[in-house]
Amino acid sequence: MITALMLALGQMGDPAFRRPLLFGVLGAAVALGLLTWGAIEAAAWAAGGTGWLSWLAQLGGGAAALVMAWWLFLPVAAAIASQLVEPVAAAVERRHYPGLPPPQGASIVAQVAFGLRFGLKLLALQLVMLPLLFVPVLGFVLALTVSAYALGAGMVQQTALLRMDGAGARAAWRRLRVAGWLLGMALAAMALVPLLNLLVPILGTAAAVHLLQRSTRS
Repeated sequence: MITALMLALGQMGDPAFRRPLLFGVLGAAVALGLLTWGAIEAAAWAAGGTGWLSWLAQLGGGAAALVMAWWLFLPVAAAIASQLVEPVAAAVERRHYPGLPPPQGASIVAQVAFGLRFGLKLLALQLVMLPLLFVPVLGFVLALTVSAYALGAGMVQQTALLRMDGAGARAAWRRLRVAGWLLGMALAAMALVPLLNLLVPILGTAAAVHLLQRSTRS
């Protein structure tokens, strides 16, 4: 896993990574901006809409929305970037595994559907785990561990679908479960750091390609 992550980091300057990174960041920014605006407006409406009480409610709603935006940035960005996996995977294969045949994986519809399900499941999981952030240490570690497992599973299977069908992608995840979970842990930890979290979906895809390809060569 460490080798896969380091190889992915070494290629982050590749021009092929820029478009998926840009779309993931812009899409997540728009979605989370709407979330923040909605939370502030909802808090103001609940408090009556005018006066100092409304102002305090908006302030509290904004603060809560910022915490949610920080915690939910990853699933939103991952769902968007998952629709742009192919150019990242192709760039990694072109540079590190040039002898591979053209990819013949799952259908485009299956890949898109998996990416959307992956993002929605991760979003739901992050929402369920959100209260655990307020439990000192143990709750945070538990939330991070569970989220990392889901993140690793999604990254590995989404990438695997470029070269195999759904059954093959699930089999690949079972084979790489430990390494994939560790990759998910590293990515989940990075996702907690502002700005660094922007790189997580692309970095995860590139690292997953290395995990899959190196596992077939071992």
